[in-house]
This record gives sequence, structure tokens and C-alpha cells, in this order.
Amino acid sequence: MSTQPISAATETARRTLHRWRRHPGVRSDDELTLGERAADKMRNGMGSWTFVFGSLVFLAAWMGFNGNHGFDKYPFILLNLVLSCLAAMQGAILLIAAKRSDQISSELAQHDFETDVRSRELLEQLMVNFEALTAQHNELHEALAKVNAQLEAKS
Repeated sequence: MSTQPISAATETARRTLHRWRRHPGVRSDDELTLGERAADKMRNGMGSWTFVFGSLVFLAAWMGFNGNHGFDKYPFILLNLVLSCLAAMQGAILLIAAKRSDQISSELAQHDFETDVRSRELLEQLMVNFEALTAQHNELHEALAKVNAQLEAKS
């Protein structure tokens, strides 16, 4: 098993991935619609260990209170109905959450593209400036060589 150290860039990227809400290219808080905020909350809620353990506690409590003579006779028909409805709703919720995740990825990609375009424009401008400075340097170098030649001729 390899225990290679994680590079600083990889560690920073991993920490940033979990804080995408702070990313300048992703809408957050007041910029989101009510449905988008709800999708984020449901995704974060239903995709958590709290939800899993809460569901297990709910099922155990249902079975414990029901026993052999409880309110849900005939091997847990009402519980089966509740779980079927929950499964049906979870399918829709998961699709909504996936759509929201795609939207976030799209916003991040758009921001990255715009940043790349601005960087390219800046690099092109720097290249033009560098070429102008190089030409100016060459002219000054030639002028200095002429002045040195004139000084040598006089001495």
C-alpha cells in the first residue's frame, strides 16, 4: 500500500470542492430559486448518514411498537406502503438533485471557460508588449553600440 504525500495543490482542490458555494462562478443563497435551494437541502439531507440512521431508527420503532398485535397487521402492509411511497419520492428527488448537480457543474465549467478566455487575452497582450519591449531593447542596444563606436573612434 502506497503512502505518498498529497501535494498542496491536490489538498487545496479537495478542500475547495466541498466549498463550491463560495466559488465566484456558482450562484448561491439569495441568487438561487426556492426549488434550487430545496433540491440542495434534500440532496444534502437524503444523502447523509443522519438520514440512513434516522430511517433505521424509524423502522425499528415501527416494528417495535407494532409487535405481533399492533396497528399494522398482516406483515407490515402499512409500513410497506409508507416505504413504497418514500422510494417513489426518492427517485424523483434524486433526479432533481442530479439535475442540480449538473447545473452546478455547468456553472463551474462556464466560469472556468471565461477565466481561461480572459487569461488567454492577457497572455496575448503580454506577448505583444514583450515583443514591443524586445524591439525597443534591440533599438537601444544598436544605438548604444553606435555611441560606443563613436567614443572609440574619438579616443
